[in-house]
Amino acid sequence: MNLFKFLGYAAAGAVILTSCNRNAKPTSTNPGDISAKTGIEYNTEEGFQVASYEPLAEGPGLKFIEGGRTTLGSMEEDVAMTRDNIERTVTVASFFMDETEVANIHWLEYLSHIKKDSAEEVYTKALPDTTVWAKELSFNDPYEQYYLRYPGFRFYPVVGVSWEQANDYCLWRTAKVNENMARNGGNTGGGGFKLFGKKKKGGAAEAPAEGGALSIESGLVLPNYRLPTEAEWEYAAQAMIGTQLDQDENQTNKRIYPWDGHQMRNPYGKHQGEFLANFKRGRGDYAGIAGSLNDGAMITEWVYAYPANDFGLYNMAGNVNEWVQDVYRPLSFQDVEDLNPVRRGGGISDPAANYDAAGFQSLITDEVRVFKGGSWKDVAYWLSPGTRRFMAQDSATSTIGFRCAMINTGSNK
Repeated sequence: MNLFKFLGYAAAGAVILTSCNRNAKPTSTNPGDISAKTGIEYNTEEGFQVASYEPLAEGPGLKFIEGGRTTLGSMEEDVAMTRDNIERTVTVASFFMDETEVANIHWLEYLSHIKKDSAEEVYTKALPDTTVWAKELSFNDPYEQYYLRYPGFRFYPVVGVSWEQANDYCLWRTAKVNENMARNGGNTGGGGFKLFGKKKKGGAAEAPAEGGALSIESGLVLPNYRLPTEAEWEYAAQAMIGTQLDQDENQTNKRIYPWDGHQMRNPYGKHQGEFLANFKRGRGDYAGIAGSLNDGAMITEWVYAYPANDFGLYNMAGNVNEWVQDVYRPLSFQDVEDLNPVRRGGGISDPAANYDAAGFQSLITDEVRVFKGGSWKDVAYWLSPGTRRFMAQDSATSTIGFRCAMINTGSNK
């Protein structure tokens, strides 16, 4: 009788276990042993090879930006009278963005690696244009010589970098970060990483090719670092997440700058009265008077200077303007998507032929890119996230830098 009871309990336990297994839902990290659609067992000679997967840590230097619905567009008076960023509602998916602008030390690291790993012409192509500091009627000669390489400027934003150079840096950074992860994990990636892929039509380059066994399916490589889209950049600069408490999805206020209020000075605490960004206060006034400097910087400033916004990002207003992915069109708001919008070119809806660049009546082509954020040389108007300007993608100035972004994988939020 005891034996029968034991067998009965064992059978009941097997039924329970089977039932539990049947009720378990597969996930990315626990896909199960058998395909739910074909019934074929994974990781067998006949079956599909499913690698073990755990979500990777965030890429170096990045902050998580939770996406959502937002209103993009200029919230300041349109003093330029361009009406090229009219308010519209879009949704931006969650992504990652660099906490700070890419600094001189990061660019020197880049130059050091490609000087060892790449051909001389690649190194030469990556050199910033230090002559952007040179002015006929201004004694900025020391910056031309020292700004990039002198240790005192290590953590100041790199400038003199074109959109094309910034895009190449993103590709190199992707390769190096994944290469370093593979090395630390005891896997060198077989054949290693190609630092640069083939050039795509339109100026952007393809992602670096994976080496050896480090395929996308392995889950052992981070997605590409890249320039943020204009929508991502503007969304991250607004940082409206800091105003969402008890709003019940009714966003009743809007920020002119990446902080609350209309003022440029900190209204609170021991830092009350201090400027919140590095910008030009007025004609000839870059930093105030000795002994009582306003923003404290004649040119650029330390990339961690001034308070971070509510996403934890530094200098999303002022210091340097920043390149974004988008090709410039004044009518982008009318014909781009309302989910993760980006402008890759004129396309059918607004081709470059509509603009008389050849006749010198326009500067708009498919080779001009948007930059945003205002700089040390700009007045406060340009610090508003909704303002936008453009420049040729192969050009550079002493007022434009950049930061990188990355998609958020493993989630559709």
